[in-house]
Amino acid sequence: MITLKKGDKAPDFSALDQDGKSHQLADYAGKKLVVFFYPKASTPGCTAEACDLRDNFERFQANNYELLGVSADSAKAQLKFKDKYEFPFPLLADEDKSVIQAFGVWGPKKFMGKEYDGIHRTTFVIDENGIIEDVIEKVKTKEHASQILK
Repeated sequence: MITLKKGDKAPDFSALDQDGKSHQLADYAGKKLVVFFYPKASTPGCTAEACDLRDNFERFQANNYELLGVSADSAKAQLKFKDKYEFPFPLLADEDKSVIQAFGVWGPKKFMGKEYDGIHRTTFVIDENGIIEDVIEKVKTKEHASQILK
């Protein structure tokens, strides 16, 4: 499943956000970038995670971080999610799963005894030079900011 690890070069990605604006790795050169993958917009865990990041956004900015949320939801679903909770960061609508697969977070999951393929909630912290500084696989949705800003 996840093959990327600390010290690896982050995959060069390109995807559209909730407003149709394109984002790619090169746009964030010189800044630290937090790319957090979540299974589905507006679900309880994903909402808790994104709201915790929103509530700590000023701390991220003070430390030269940009944030990008990514799921396979449509741009319309991402826009609704972003507007409802007033997220100050873009949410990529990765419907073709190109970014999700580039980062290796798509794979088999189990929920209530059922197995299916889906997005594994994972966060990548990328340094100013595009190198992965940290991979957080055990995301604590209600205190995710403190896992990143150690």
